[in-house]
Amino acid sequence: MAKDLKRKTVDGIFWTALQRYSKMVIVFLSGIILARLLTPFDYGCIGMLAIFMSVSETFIEGGFGSALIQKKRPTQEDYSTIFYWNIFVAAVLYIILFISAPAIARFYEIPLLSKVLRVQGLLLFLYAFNLVQRNQLRKSLNFKLLAIVSLGSSLIALAVTIWMAYRGYGVWALVAQNLIVVGIQSLVFWFHVKWRPSRVFSRQSFKELFGFGFFMFMTNIINAFCYRFQGLLIGKFFNPTTLGYYSKAESVETMASSSVSGIIEQVSYPVYAEMQDDLSAMQNMIKRMTLSIAYITFPMLLLLILCARPIFILLYSERWIASVPYFQVLCLAGMALCLHSVQLQSIAAIGKSRTMFHAMLVKRGVGFLAIVAGLYFFGMKGLLVGVIINNWFSYFYNAGLVSRYIGYTFRQQMLDLLPIVLMAGLSAALAYGAGLFLHLGMYADGLLKVLIFATVYVGCSYVFRFEAFRYFRSIVLPYLKKLRNGKQSR
Repeated sequence: MAKDLKRKTVDGIFWTALQRYSKMVIVFLSGIILARLLTPFDYGCIGMLAIFMSVSETFIEGGFGSALIQKKRPTQEDYSTIFYWNIFVAAVLYIILFISAPAIARFYEIPLLSKVLRVQGLLLFLYAFNLVQRNQLRKSLNFKLLAIVSLGSSLIALAVTIWMAYRGYGVWALVAQNLIVVGIQSLVFWFHVKWRPSRVFSRQSFKELFGFGFFMFMTNIINAFCYRFQGLLIGKFFNPTTLGYYSKAESVETMASSSVSGIIEQVSYPVYAEMQDDLSAMQNMIKRMTLSIAYITFPMLLLLILCARPIFILLYSERWIASVPYFQVLCLAGMALCLHSVQLQSIAAIGKSRTMFHAMLVKRGVGFLAIVAGLYFFGMKGLLVGVIINNWFSYFYNAGLVSRYIGYTFRQQMLDLLPIVLMAGLSAALAYGAGLFLHLGMYADGLLKVLIFATVYVGCSYVFRFEAFRYFRSIVLPYLKKLRNGKQSR
C-alpha cells in the first residue's frame, strides 16, 4: 500500500510538473505576445472583476471538493448530491452577478465592465459542471489526464486569444481565453470520466460533507476575497491602468512563485488524506515538500528582484516598466506565499477545518488592517508593504498550526529553512554588489547577476550538501531517468 501510494505520488508530481511547466511556457509566450497587442487598461478591467469571479467560484466549490477528497470512500450519492448543489449555486450566483453588473460598473466608473462581467460570469456554470469529475481525478491521483487536458485547452485558447487581440477585440480577448479553457476542460472531463450523476439529492450526504466542507468553504471564501482585495482597492482609488500594471506584475510573480509549489499543491492534499492517521509520516512529507519548494523558489524570486527591470523591458517592452516596483515587492511576499498550501493542506487532511477557519479569521484580519492602513497613510507603497506583512504573518501563523497539530515544531521548521535563506541571501548580496561595482549596461548587468548568483548558490549546495539539496535531487533525478529511459526505448 505504501509503495503504491509512493509510486502514485511520484507519477502525480511528474505529470503535474509537466503540466505546470508546459503551461508556464504557454503563459510566458502568450504574455509576451499579448502585452504588445493589449494595453494595461485591458488587463486592469479583468483585474477589477477578479474579486467577484474568484469569490463566486469559491462559493461553487464550497469546500465540498475538499470534503470529497478528504472522505476516504465517497459514495455515488455523495457525488450526485454535490453535482446538483454546484449547478444550483452557479445559477443563483450568475443571476446575482447579472443583476449587480451595472452597479459594479458604476462603482468603478467604467460602463464596459457591466457587459464584461455578464459574459465572464458564464464561467460559473462551466466550473460547476466539471468540479466533481475534476476532484474524482485528483482523488485517484490521475494527474496524467488532468495535465493533457489542461495543456490542450490552454493551447487552443491561446490561439483564439492572440487572433482576437490582433483583430482589436481588447478586453474581450481575455474573456474569451478564460471561457475557452474551462469550456474545453468541462467537455473532455464529461465524456472521458465515466461517472454520471444519479437522480438523487441526499440530505444525509449533504449534511455529512457540509460538516467538514462548511469551514473549508468559509475559509476559502474569505481567502479568495482577501487575495483579490488589493485589486479592488487599486481599481477604486487609482485607475484601470495602474491596476493593469499591478495585475501584470502579480501574474508574472505568481507564475514564478507557484512554479514549484503549484505542482506539489495538486498532489499533496490527496496524499496527506491517505496518511492522515500517521502523523510521523506527515511530518516527514511536510518537511520534504517545504524544503523542495523553498530550495528552488527562494533563490528564483530573489534573482527576479535583482533582474526585474531588464526582464520586463526585454519581454514586455517599455510600456510595462511601471510594473517593475510592484513586481519586486510581490516577489518578497511570494517567498512566504509559496509555502502556504503545504502547511494548510496538512491541517485540512486531518479534518481540522474548523481550526483552519478560526486561524484564517486571525490571519486575514491582520492582513486586512495592514493593507488598508498602508494604503490610507502611504498610498500605493503602503499597500504593497501591507501585502508583504499579510503573507509573512500568515506563513508564521500556519507554521504554528503545523507545530501544534502535526508535531513538526515551529523551531524545527525555521531551522530547516535557515540554510536556504542564508544561501539565497548570500548569493543575492554578492550578485547585487558586483553590479554596483562594475557599472555595466542594463542587460550585461542582469546577465552578470544571474551568473554570480547561480554559481554561488549551486556551489554552496554541492559543497555543504544541505538537506534541501538532497530532497530536491531525490525528486528531480527519478524524472530525469524516466525521461532518459523513454528516449532510449524509442
